[in-house]
Amino acid sequence: MIKKILYVLIAALVIIQFIRPKQNVSAGPFTNDVSTKFAVNDNVASILKQSCYDCHSNNTVYPWYANVQPVTWWLQDHVNEGKKELNFSEFATYTAKRQRKKFNEIMDEVKEGKMPLPSYTWIHKKAILTAEQKAALYKWCEESLAILPPAEPSQQSDNNKTSAK
Repeated sequence: MIKKILYVLIAALVIIQFIRPKQNVSAGPFTNDVSTKFAVNDNVASILKQSCYDCHSNNTVYPWYANVQPVTWWLQDHVNEGKKELNFSEFATYTAKRQRKKFNEIMDEVKEGKMPLPSYTWIHKKAILTAEQKAALYKWCEESLAILPPAEPSQQSDNNKTSAK
């Protein structure tokens, strides 16, 4: 009986290898990329590429294990959720209000160590942000916020609270 169950499990694992989600791989340039609207220096671009873009852009660099099911489904779910929350490849399409919100969220998430996700940095050690990289991202977000159109009065008080942190 155990032998039959084992055969069924092996067969199921083999079969699911052929059921693959569409990968998040697109050729650039991305006309709505964050860099088309906001200055992104080489240092920040490198940080974003190394620590953010796999989940927050239209182009993910997949590791070898992304070809093994059910890992692929789990990874693709993370990528889809990440892009839904923030997509640097489509950032220029966001309203000024949403861009402001996203820059503030980036500062908060990075400062609190919530991003990149521990489940990502566990495998991708180079994605772990140093204090200098966090400071560079924070500064970039503040500079980008400064060029956005003035916020509505209620948003201005929210931004002041964020920058006072």
